[in-house]
Amino acid sequence: MKPKVGIIIGSQSDLPIIEKATKLLMEMGIDYELTVSSAHRNPKQVAQFAKTAEKKYDLIIAGAGLAAALPGVVAAHTYLPVIGIPIASKALMGHDALFSIVQMPPGVPVACVAIDGAKNAAILAAEILSLKYPKLKVKLKKFKGR
Repeated sequence: MKPKVGIIIGSQSDLPIIEKATKLLMEMGIDYELTVSSAHRNPKQVAQFAKTAEKKYDLIIAGAGLAAALPGVVAAHTYLPVIGIPIASKALMGHDALFSIVQMPPGVPVACVAIDGAKNAAILAAEILSLKYPKLKVKLKKFKGR
């Protein structure tokens, strides 16, 4: 078996940021599937993604800007770990997204990385997955040794 990550972003405009995560996941040999779906514009589609995620993925990375509801909505509908990436916007430079993601209510945790911290999200995902996939630990040790 090979680890697989579900990645969801709210907009096509988030692709340049999320590419930092996808490149690192590929380097680590972690498969991923990318979905673009907004928690505000497509709430039913996002809920369906999260509810069925356990059948396909080991964990989820969710990137969102502005109100950044996406990681929390996904976390509300799945038991899989969710790593949130706050994505910078022009208005508040990502602080709005950061606060939205880190201030989740009790019972709906979302791990949060820095604003535009997609690379760290991929590293954290690999660290979590290495608990289940021992071969990934070797790759992580080499990566961190560099």
